[in-house]
Amino acid sequence: MSAAAGAHTAQMTALAAIAALLAAAIHTYIFVLESVTFETAGRRVFGVRDDAEARIVRRWAFNQGWYNLFLAVGAAVGALVLAFGDGHVGAALVLFACGSMAGAASVLAATDRALLRPAAIQGGPSVVAVVAAAITLI
Repeated sequence: MSAAAGAHTAQMTALAAIAALLAAAIHTYIFVLESVTFETAGRRVFGVRDDAEARIVRRWAFNQGWYNLFLAVGAAVGALVLAFGDGHVGAALVLFACGSMAGAASVLAATDRALLRPAAIQGGPSVVAVVAAAITLI
């Protein structure tokens, strides 16, 4: 591998790791909103208007929060393994976790145009991580 190719791979590895860690942080925050603070501040973020509505969707939000946390853990572990361990294993973890995040963000965006901003926040770093991690494998 040439020095230029090695530098390019190192840059893409760093970009993938940073984007995956950002995606993990965002999804950890979403976990807190959905699973920890849903009955107070968290529900307002999701447009739940009152206590009656919150009681109806609380279990779904709680479960969804854990789903987001598990994806965040996968993305964070993938980022760390990519940067400091086996690049192929790390890239695979980043591709799976962040690819799932990007897919979910795409579904969110397709659901309602009013959700484009949250979808971009949720999916933007994930897409960057997926593209950069894929490039590291080339």
